[in-house]
Amino acid sequence: MTTSQTRAAWLFLAPSVLVLGTFVVYPIGRALYLSFTDYSLLRPARWIGTKNYSAIVSDPAARNAIKNTLLYAAVTTIASVALALIIALLLNQRFPFRSIARSAVFIPFIVSLSIVSIAWSYLLDPDIGLLTYWGSKVGISAGQGFLVNPNLAMVSVIVVGIWKYLGFYVVMYLAALQSIPRDLQEAAVMDGAGPVRRFFNVTWPLLSNQTMLVAIIATITNVQAFDQIFVLTQGGPFFRTETLVVMIYRVGFQNLQFGYAAALSYVLVLILMIVSLVQVAYFRRKAVQY
Repeated sequence: MTTSQTRAAWLFLAPSVLVLGTFVVYPIGRALYLSFTDYSLLRPARWIGTKNYSAIVSDPAARNAIKNTLLYAAVTTIASVALALIIALLLNQRFPFRSIARSAVFIPFIVSLSIVSIAWSYLLDPDIGLLTYWGSKVGISAGQGFLVNPNLAMVSVIVVGIWKYLGFYVVMYLAALQSIPRDLQEAAVMDGAGPVRRFFNVTWPLLSNQTMLVAIIATITNVQAFDQIFVLTQGGPFFRTETLVVMIYRVGFQNLQFGYAAALSYVLVLILMIVSLVQVAYFRRKAVQY
């Protein structure tokens, strides 16, 4: 590449590099610096080393938030991936109004999560909520309500999280199912394999690559869950649904402890990296080429 071509390339890249540097690289670096300070709006930043990270280890609220984050992410990811696969297998069959059914499954994904959460808050309202009313008719009592019951609040936000993103994962699985060579299915039928055997011996192994992608995307999304939890419970009751992102918001924007909040955000980044690397290592061994 000549000098003029290099100069032209950098000229075209300059706007993107400027935007990324201003809104991505600088905030990441600034947050890392602040995580080693006691910065708040009430006083200038003062370097305190790793005291914020040491405080996280001994902070019961931080441990509770990490536990809630892992619980929410694990249950929501596993349930979402399993349900998405089942629904995709059903929607991959031929039946009347299949296109309408596929659209209906995908619609929740394109709606704002905040709007969805407000709608669910009315559905789960102890006085006027339809789900609360129907639950009482079949013997499911939520006491003062699903969202204020310490034993049901986490279940409620998990259900909303699954419902919101399920359609997107279904579409991803549908694309993978339709890319599986029909010859393999036909060969399995000729060998006398039934539907169950064909699924476990042909379909499921060939979906391993897509399952890895769906699981990683779902995990990253669920570890960062904020909107529906903040709208529905604000981390309550009694911090039972407070995840790391919700705690970061509370510590940073309500308590104005930006240094501590920055340290919590990097703990979140570390959790995301570890979980994603474990998933990649696990699914890479099961990757299939066809």
